[in-house]
Amino acid sequence: MLYDALIAPFADFGFMRRALAGVFALALGGGPIGVFLMLRRMSLVGDAMAHAILPGAAIGFLLSGLNLFAMTFGGLIAGFAVAILAGVVSRTTEIKEDASLATFYLASLALGVTIVSVRGTNIDLLHVLFGNILAMDDATLMVIAFNATLTLVLLALIYRPLVVECVDPLYLRTVSRAGAPAHLIFLALVVINLVNGFQALGTLLAVGLMILPAGIARFWSRDITGMIVIAVAIATLSGYLGLILSFQTRVPSGPAIILVAAGFYLVSIIFGPVGGVLRQAFPGRHLEA
Repeated sequence: MLYDALIAPFADFGFMRRALAGVFALALGGGPIGVFLMLRRMSLVGDAMAHAILPGAAIGFLLSGLNLFAMTFGGLIAGFAVAILAGVVSRTTEIKEDASLATFYLASLALGVTIVSVRGTNIDLLHVLFGNILAMDDATLMVIAFNATLTLVLLALIYRPLVVECVDPLYLRTVSRAGAPAHLIFLALVVINLVNGFQALGTLLAVGLMILPAGIARFWSRDITGMIVIAVAIATLSGYLGLILSFQTRVPSGPAIILVAAGFYLVSIIFGPVGGVLRQAFPGRHLEA
């Protein structure tokens, strides 16, 4: 019975194995990015950027179908364009960067939906908004795996300045010039991983597998390395259970994965040893007489 429910779908169907491998790659790349987004208080920026990539990714989708090369290229252009425009407006006017980013990402989201609605079908729109990880082919899987590998390599190179900037950005600026390049590389990695998640979860949920596991990890560890490990593990487990839920029911794969992660988040809020509800209600003794 357990074999039929938990293993047979992946043993019997190639598309399920590809989807599971894709989830693992997304977890490896997106988990650490989500932790740093949370620590740098940029979680909502990540969500805004997920919507900002939609026009470019939508154009790539309509030109080449579910081709991650085209969607990645289009999404990168759109994402960086919105980020640059928001930065220029915030520096040349009295509008704050968060307000300008919100304006541009809303306009970008509306433009992307319009492009798909005018040039595509309702099925195309559903693919763009909610993704379809079960339709992933080998080429797309290889691109996602490559982007995840690239993310881990670049994060290893900029890990120290990222950590220091999370703790004390002023100190980093006084002792090193690595802060600005590390920040730009990090933003590029955010966009790359959002486009990665676009294929699996769609533009509305792409940021979910980055932010939710990071939020869960915060309830279970105070150490950055520990949070990264927990985030990757939770993202992988959420993807696995979400795919099983989708296979056994009529719930779409993308929403199923995010719903499972949301369930883990609710459990963590209650039972998490770092700031969870029960921990706050029944704190342990810090000092012994």
